[in-house]
Amino acid sequence: MATTKGTKSTKVGTRVRGGEVRVDLETLKKTVDEGLGEARTAESADALEAVRITYLGRKGLMPQVMKELKSVAPEERAEVGRLANSFKNELAALLESRRGELNGAHSASDEAPVFDFTLPGQGSRRGTRHPISMVIEEAVAIFGRMGFTVAEGPDVETPYHNFDALNTAAHHPARDRQDTFWLDDGNLLRTQTSPVQIRVMESRQPPVRIVTPGRCYRRDTTDATHSANFHQIEGLYVDHDVSLADLKGALAYFAHEMMGPDVAVRFRPHFFPFTEPSVECDFSCHVCGGAGCRVCKGSGWIEIAGAGMVDPRVFERVGYDPESTTGYAFGMGIERIAMIRYGIPDIRLLYENDMRFLRQFS
Repeated sequence: MATTKGTKSTKVGTRVRGGEVRVDLETLKKTVDEGLGEARTAESADALEAVRITYLGRKGLMPQVMKELKSVAPEERAEVGRLANSFKNELAALLESRRGELNGAHSASDEAPVFDFTLPGQGSRRGTRHPISMVIEEAVAIFGRMGFTVAEGPDVETPYHNFDALNTAAHHPARDRQDTFWLDDGNLLRTQTSPVQIRVMESRQPPVRIVTPGRCYRRDTTDATHSANFHQIEGLYVDHDVSLADLKGALAYFAHEMMGPDVAVRFRPHFFPFTEPSVECDFSCHVCGGAGCRVCKGSGWIEIAGAGMVDPRVFERVGYDPESTTGYAFGMGIERIAMIRYGIPDIRLLYENDMRFLRQFS
């Protein structure tokens, strides 16, 4: 405060009388108006800072007024104090607001892109298909050439369609809550696309020749080769006099079309509740040609599908005559085929939506 003895400062809102500094209410009101006006009309950040220092700085006007509040007449002291505090708060808020406005205008003027009309136009990037979609589309096309049509069903299934109709016993581990996503209403997220086969057989009589691609869900801990969300494609062929040789021929044709003409196929005995007999189907490693490598873990073979002849008890549940009806079924994981075919080391890469990874596929 630039107040000296024997002078009067209308800016500060004080009067000096007999060597004592006294605050004048009317002049203080004028000071308030002037301070707010200066903040509103400041045209730069430096000007705003000057206003702050003048009125709110450690040696500014308002600290001096508050220091001399004791000199105010008792009948005006409360009003002067209220006005001084109100002014400090209002001015601080106004300074902050104006600072944001000025900084925004400065950034906009400094960072606004300059459009060069002489530059050639930029074409939009062509999108790519996801590797999972690519494998599904190609698998459907391969089986389509063998006469299979696509069938789809709900992701939320009943226990009957997901387990009972597929001859899965009540004590089977797949029914445990540790393995299956059960819902509050007693239904579940399907653990396989096999329920679609049941729904199709319930709705039509043989012959039936379908593939059922779709999303499945199991309580798997996510790691490099497992995911709680994954995709399957399953197949079903039901008619009269369908044999295991027909199944082998279909899967061998699929292997050659999907993995290459030199891929061999082998079958190993296995067990599934809904097929009898049941087999595991392996393809020879397309990377090493069966010699053994890191991809096939030195065995020369890669497990691809579970398959077998449909169990007669499944036919009974859907109303087919098990004496005159035969058929085969198979199922395989889409992600597994994609990882083997494209050399993808971690299943999580398929779900992270990293465009650097996905743009590799066309």
